[in-house]
Amino acid sequence: MNMFVALLFLSAAFMQSGGALDGMPPILDAHDVYAADRPGNLSPAVRGFPDRVYVPNSVRNTVDVIDPHTFKIVDHFKVGRQPQHVTPAYDLKTLWVLNDLGDSVTRIDPATGRKLDTIKVKDPYNLYFTPDGRYAIVVAERTHRLDFRDAQTMKLVESVLVPCRGVDHMDFSGSGLYLIASCEFSGEVVKVDVSTRKVLGTLTLPGKAMPQDVRLDPDGSVFYVADMMGGGIFVVDGQALKVITFLPTGKGTHGLYFSRDSKWLFASNRGEGSVSRIDLRTRTVAAKWTIPGGGSPDMGGVSADGKVLWLSGRYHAEVYAFDTADGHLLARIPVGRGPHGLCVYPQPGRYSIGHTGNMR
Repeated sequence: MNMFVALLFLSAAFMQSGGALDGMPPILDAHDVYAADRPGNLSPAVRGFPDRVYVPNSVRNTVDVIDPHTFKIVDHFKVGRQPQHVTPAYDLKTLWVLNDLGDSVTRIDPATGRKLDTIKVKDPYNLYFTPDGRYAIVVAERTHRLDFRDAQTMKLVESVLVPCRGVDHMDFSGSGLYLIASCEFSGEVVKVDVSTRKVLGTLTLPGKAMPQDVRLDPDGSVFYVADMMGGGIFVVDGQALKVITFLPTGKGTHGLYFSRDSKWLFASNRGEGSVSRIDLRTRTVAAKWTIPGGGSPDMGGVSADGKVLWLSGRYHAEVYAFDTADGHLLARIPVGRGPHGLCVYPQPGRYSIGHTGNMR
C-alpha cells in the first residue's frame, strides 16, 4: 500500500468514527495526532529558518532571542505591554507576540528573527488556530471571551462569551470538531464547537482546581489538564466531558509538552522548580528533574531534534534548557523579568494550532 492510499484509508476510517472538521488536513496516523512532529521533520515553509528561542519578558515588555546552539542572547527588542506568549501562525510563516495589556500583537519574521509590525487586538492573552486554518482564536482572558478572527488579517469575526472565569489555554480534539479550554479562576474547563462557535458544556474540576495548560493525548482519547493548585494533571474525557483520573506530578503544575516520539509528556512544576517526565503508556511519573538551587519552570517547547526541553523561569528571570534523555540542566540563561510563553522555532509539523508551538 503506497503512502497516498494509506492516508486515504486512515482518513476514511477516521471520518467513519465521527467525522472531522471540514478543511482540516488529513491525519497521518490514526493512533497519533502528532505523527508529523517527529525529530527534524520540518515543513518546507520553515526550512532554512535560523534556530532560535523567542522569550517574551512580561514585566519588561521585551523579547529576548536566544541562539539554542550557543545558549547566548543574539537579539533583544521592545514590544507592547505585558507580552505573554510567542505563537507560530497556522501557516508557520509568522510568529505573533501577544501583548496582553497592550491590546496588540507584534509580528516577528522567523526567517530573519526580526520584529515587524504591531496590530491592535483586544486582550490577546493567548492565541490558537482552528485546525482548518480558517480562524485565529484570541483567548481574551480578562474579557471572558474567545475571539474568532480571520487567521490572516486578525479582523474580528465573532466573539464567544465563555461561562467561566480566567479562560487561558486550550487544545482541539483529534477530529478538530471541538476544543477544550481551561478556566483558571473558576476551576472549570469549557467545551466549544469549532464550526458553530457554540459552548457545548462546562466541567467543574474536583477540589480547588486552578487549571492551566491543556493538551490532547497523542492517541486522541483524552485531554490532559494541568492543575497548578492541585499539583498534578487531570485526565479528561473530552467527548463525555468528565474526569477520568488525576495524576500527581508536583507543586504548581503548569505547562505540558510531548516528546517528539509521542511516548512522554513533560510537565513543568513551577511551584517547586521541577519537571515531571510522564510515561504516556502507563500514565505514571517515570522521573522528576529538579533544578539545582531552585527555579520556576513555566512554558516553552521541545527542540526540533527532540533532545532539549526549553522552559521559561517565570519568577527567576531566566530560561532553562533540559536534556530530554536524563533531565540534566544544559543551561540556565539570564533574560528579562517575567519570562513566560517562550517559543522554540522552527519546529517539526505541518501546521500550528497555536500557543507556544502546538504542532500537528
